[in-house]
Amino acid sequence: MSTATTVLGPVFDWKRWPESEALIENWIESALAGNAFAATLSERMPAETSTRFQDWVDHLVVSDRPGLGRRLDGLGFVRQAAMYAVGVPVHAHENGIFPRVALASGSGPEVREVALKVESVADFSRAHDLGLEIEGYALGPYRVGRIPGERTSLAVVERRGYAGFEPFPGELAREGRMRPHAARDALAARDLWLARRRRFDDDAEGFDATEATLARMIELAGSVDLACHLVFEVERAYWQSRNHAARVQKARQDRLGLGWANHDHHTFRCSRRFFPRVIGMLTSLGFVLRERFHAGEHAGWGAQILEQPRAGIVVFADLDLAPDEAAHDFAHHALPDLPRPNTVGLWVGLHGESILEAGMHHLEARFDFDALREGLKAESGIEVMKPFSDFPFLRQAFTEGERWPVARPRADRCLALGWIDAEQHAKFLREGAIGSHLEDLQRREGYKGFNQQAVSAIIAATDPRLH
Repeated sequence: MSTATTVLGPVFDWKRWPESEALIENWIESALAGNAFAATLSERMPAETSTRFQDWVDHLVVSDRPGLGRRLDGLGFVRQAAMYAVGVPVHAHENGIFPRVALASGSGPEVREVALKVESVADFSRAHDLGLEIEGYALGPYRVGRIPGERTSLAVVERRGYAGFEPFPGELAREGRMRPHAARDALAARDLWLARRRRFDDDAEGFDATEATLARMIELAGSVDLACHLVFEVERAYWQSRNHAARVQKARQDRLGLGWANHDHHTFRCSRRFFPRVIGMLTSLGFVLRERFHAGEHAGWGAQILEQPRAGIVVFADLDLAPDEAAHDFAHHALPDLPRPNTVGLWVGLHGESILEAGMHHLEARFDFDALREGLKAESGIEVMKPFSDFPFLRQAFTEGERWPVARPRADRCLALGWIDAEQHAKFLREGAIGSHLEDLQRREGYKGFNQQAVSAIIAATDPRLH
């Protein structure tokens, strides 16, 4: 397999930020030293959930000191237009994965507050029997509960397509997010996506229906960002319903009231023919296009990475690509079917489009890499495959694939088109085919990118014809 990768469009040269990481880790250590509950939670996370406290941190409120703002600038942080509070600026790292930092003036401890992002503050409160008073409206954009400490407060926050810090009307009211019945409309919008039909005999009909449903959902939600959050909440639940490792790990994280707020990216597999329509739906949800690459002459696939910055969601959209298609704008111009599909195309042929019947191929979340391997094995006998990235700053591995049944019409079509042989046809009908995974990922030094060559290797290794 060629290790050359042709990067298309703007170059996203993601760097490592060890000094930025060291500063953030020092602040987190200071916060844990100043809050006994947070320190205990940090100790429990690796053993009980195979996760690291720092991967759940949403933001830090630190005491400003002379020159601290300039120091943050030198470490890659950029001052944001939005404020944490009056006179409290926020700095975010746009080229690395780090929590945001709010600089509070006046005297006080080094770290005044550390905030954890969870899916539900109420679930977190129940899991720890805290009886938290929750600021913010049910199903609202931003909710927070606080646990005081000796020196540092622990805030537990949930977000729905909102990057600010106001739990009550203010900028949210100006955006229309606090209109009467907003919670009812959000729930109705979520149910609209949850209840949609996913299985169609004709994929074109399925895309027409799905695009229409999405337009109605966005209108009902009243916010593209909120709609995006709700869509991916539903997509994770659908994927989880079809993946045993996901259900086991979700239960482990739910025991501490955390949910899937540690998600890193969501991977969809797509046909060449309908790929631009998938991209169109994602851009209607506020996604912007990031890296786009053809993973080498013999890799047989490509991908478009997208990010929704306000909802905090990243998508990895895969499709088959031929060696001579490196320069094609496949995100916007449909490609004809290949005579014989590669790994992604065959997966879609056997299981359907990710946005329709199949659901996501995998969710990648941030873990303590070795602890997840050991925890899943000990708790449920779930194996994790050999790592396909094993660097100090990026470690990645799939759980063993979840085998899904293959519908006879799909298997028959693949056989008729010559995509599989008679023996493979019989085996897929009898035993099913690899469908989905949970991905174990650990990032260090704020590294925001992906190991493109290694991803090619794992995609090739998961070709259903090899299993």
